[in-house]
Amino acid sequence: MIHEEIPPALAGERLDRVVALVTDVSRADAAALVAAGGAQVDGIVVTSGKQRLQLGQVIDVDETKLPVTELPSADPTVVYTVVYDDEHVIVVDKPAGLVVHPGAGNPSGTLVNGLLARYPEIVGIGEPHRPGIVHRLDIGTSGLMVVARSIRAYHSLVYALAQRDVTRVYRTLVWGHLANPSGVIDAPIGRDHRDPMRMAVVVDGKSARTRYHLLVAYGAPADASALECRLESGRTHQIRVHLAAIGHPVVGDGTYGGIRHGISTPRPFLHAAQLGFVHPTSGQPMSFVAALPDDLAAVEAQLTT
Repeated sequence: MIHEEIPPALAGERLDRVVALVTDVSRADAAALVAAGGAQVDGIVVTSGKQRLQLGQVIDVDETKLPVTELPSADPTVVYTVVYDDEHVIVVDKPAGLVVHPGAGNPSGTLVNGLLARYPEIVGIGEPHRPGIVHRLDIGTSGLMVVARSIRAYHSLVYALAQRDVTRVYRTLVWGHLANPSGVIDAPIGRDHRDPMRMAVVVDGKSARTRYHLLVAYGAPADASALECRLESGRTHQIRVHLAAIGHPVVGDGTYGGIRHGISTPRPFLHAAQLGFVHPTSGQPMSFVAALPDDLAAVEAQLTT
């Protein structure tokens, strides 16, 4: 069950559109869920998706009422790199451009489809449409992810993430030079009040903390800074939103103001470079590193201090 209070960004929107946003499904599937009695507004079941929602109202969405869709199938053509695996966990290096799991607009060809081809036993672990998945990376972000291969590992990793006991460090390149070489951005993140399809720093958002450290300050062909960012929470687009909020958007990030003249990159310059967690069964600390991929390394190689 999804429980959400309507923020300013979604005030006045139709119920079916809000349901589609919070469940990451198509508008048609959201409307079907509402018609099936799967949505409550302030504790009352509403079966018309046309109802407009007001600021502060509370919706409860029962995802089990979504139309039954075909579960993801195995696809051996999906390309990804396995960094480590054992009977409980799989660590992958996800390439940029690969969607993590099926969803609206991406019914197949995802990392999950590729995982099912190599690890069919993950079926039934976690949520049916994204078996084994405990955290995600944006389509344009490359790097390390851990996937659960057993039910015990799934629950352990979900708990560890909630307790902020999983180390996730990203490499990024941002526009400009930061006033301080190290710092913590502590600012709540929620849907942008002007555009609910984007995230933003908003007073009514969920708490979020990003710790950053300067690696290199570049001066040509434009001012830019290579940073290491460590997540202390895991909100949608957190690093991208936080860095844009302090005036240093990620280079190449068109959604949050990162397209400018001087430096060209094929995608947002963001890579999950380090991952650490305690093994769910052995209790041993696990740590992995993924080098900057060739496309981003080529961009940085053209910069000078």
